[in-house]
Amino acid sequence: MLNEGDKAPAFNAKDQTGKLVSLKDFLGKKVILYFYPEDDTPTCTIEACNLRDNFSLLKKEGFVIVGVSPQNEKLHRKFQTKFNLPFQLLADTDRKIIDAYECWALKKMFGHEYMGVLRQTFIISEKGKIVKIFRKVHSKNHAQEILDSYLKIINSDNRVRI
Repeated sequence: MLNEGDKAPAFNAKDQTGKLVSLKDFLGKKVILYFYPEDDTPTCTIEACNLRDNFSLLKKEGFVIVGVSPQNEKLHRKFQTKFNLPFQLLADTDRKIIDAYECWALKKMFGHEYMGVLRQTFIISEKGKIVKIFRKVHSKNHAQEILDSYLKIINSDNRVRI
C-alpha cells in the first residue's frame, strides 16, 4: 500500500488535448494528483469545480493540479470545456495510473458491489515524494482540505519538504 513519504509512482498518459504528460514533467513543482470515477457526474463535477474555483489560491501556493480518470481524451475535453477547468485531465483508459496509485477497488452503492475508481488525492512534492494522501475526499471543500493540510505540513516540527 502506498504511504506518505513513498516515492510517487511514475506515469505517462495523454491529457484532454492529446498531449503526453509524465510525472517527471512536474519535478520541481508541487502536484495535486486527484483521482475521480467519471467525467460530468454530480460528485466528480462538484470536486472539479471546487478545485477550479480555488485554482488561483492553490496556484499561489505553488501547486499544479492534475485529474485522472479512466475516460478518454474526448470525454475529458468535453468535461473541461463545459466547466472551464484550468487544469489537465489525464485519460487513463488502461488504468495503469489508477492501478499504480491503488485507486481501483471494490465499491458499494445502493446495495450493489462493483469495481471502480476510488476518489482519492495525492499531494506530491517537488522531489516526487508523496507527502499527503486524502483517502476520503470531501468534494465540496477539497481545495480547503488541501490548503489546510499543506499549512500543517509546513508549520509542523517534523517538517516535510513539499
